[in-house]
Amino acid sequence: MRSLLLQEMRKPYGVLIPRAGIVLLLLLILWAVESFGVGAAEQARSKLEAEWMQARKAYQHHLEAVRARKDLAQVWAALPGERDFAPLALGITDEAKRNQVTLPALSYKTEPTPVSTINKGLLQGTMSGRYEDLRRFLYDIETAEELVYIEDLDLVRPSTSQDPQLTFNVKIATYLRVENDRPTVQ
Repeated sequence: MRSLLLQEMRKPYGVLIPRAGIVLLLLLILWAVESFGVGAAEQARSKLEAEWMQARKAYQHHLEAVRARKDLAQVWAALPGERDFAPLALGITDEAKRNQVTLPALSYKTEPTPVSTINKGLLQGTMSGRYEDLRRFLYDIETAEELVYIEDLDLVRPSTSQDPQLTFNVKIATYLRVENDRPTVQ
């Protein structure tokens, strides 16, 4: 075998045999490194990348939950309690008097909501006054510190078209905290 190799080395292409052997050896080493080294590293990198994306999503959900908890605490603090509903109705009546608007029969009631710790408070009745006064009164109600809003407003037809007084059926709503309960975020 050795003599066969020496005979082949003496031929004109014989100088290429050791170089071809080195190239084959290097290709074998490259294949081994690619299969066992780089392939395993890429798999580990892919696994770590997937874990990192999962951890990042969990962290984003955590941040959203923290923000939601803060927002809920702010809303909860801004909601009047059920015992504050009657004084709120009196405050709206006083605001109407300041704006020269008459609220002759404002009734108020509470209704349950899908959230067990919050009830809806409704103030209903008619209001009369000049357009400018009614507009100022409604603006003051909508921009008040308390969370109240005009849920419904219907114009009652005037008896004469020359009457400067307008009459509306109004429904004012707010949400009330049920006392001694706090909502929880899950």
